[in-house]
Amino acid sequence: MSTTAHDEVREQVRRRYASAALTAGDERSGCCGADGAGADAVVFGPGLYAAADVADVPGSALVASLGCGNPTAVADLHEGETVLDLGSGAGTDLILSARRVGPTGRAVGLDMTEEMLERARTAVADAGLDNVDLLHGTIEAVPLPDASVDVVISNCVVNLSPDKAAVLAEVARVLRPGGRVGISDVVAEDRLAAADRAERGDHCSCIAGALSVAEYLTGLEAVGLVDASVTFTHEVADGLHGAIVRARKP
Repeated sequence: MSTTAHDEVREQVRRRYASAALTAGDERSGCCGADGAGADAVVFGPGLYAAADVADVPGSALVASLGCGNPTAVADLHEGETVLDLGSGAGTDLILSARRVGPTGRAVGLDMTEEMLERARTAVADAGLDNVDLLHGTIEAVPLPDASVDVVISNCVVNLSPDKAAVLAEVARVLRPGGRVGISDVVAEDRLAAADRAERGDHCSCIAGALSVAEYLTGLEAVGLVDASVTFTHEVADGLHGAIVRARKP
């Protein structure tokens, strides 16, 4: 994909998420407008969180949650750690992370959409948290130093990137030795070629840009991460699934 094509995809995603931030609560806005696996299926959004887990999350964040899972449920966060949330959106996972790492830890949210960052700022303030940092930028060029975080999480955002190799390289760069990855994402079965994914949905609906299992594992290995795994959690379209992606930095 050319630089121009990258920019076009990124701008399309930015516009759709800006709109979603401004129209939060509209059921059609899940994952940039994806319709899901069926009329009654919960495949994106706040319905994927257990009610008890998000009982203390401000509604301004939860109503605008567009993810495909709950990465904080599998990231095994500990007191005092620094967590980076790639594409932190309205702030639901950021708030959950900040509470888990406690006052001696930090939760850092990175998003390219100012409208989402503004919604997240409001939610963080409403939650009364002072261990959260919000950064404006892209997940392909994380504005943090090398080896500066303990855990990287993300919720249905990596699939939206037009340059996933750059994203994974940035994940490896910012992780400290022993650091962990706990990402929720849409992932394709290996039987689906790129053309098959494109037939099932566009890039902005979290479908056309999804990596396959093999592509994800190969990409994580290529940047030096180990113990990589992809575990499907629920189907979002034929041959495509919400999944938890795990890895660690040696």
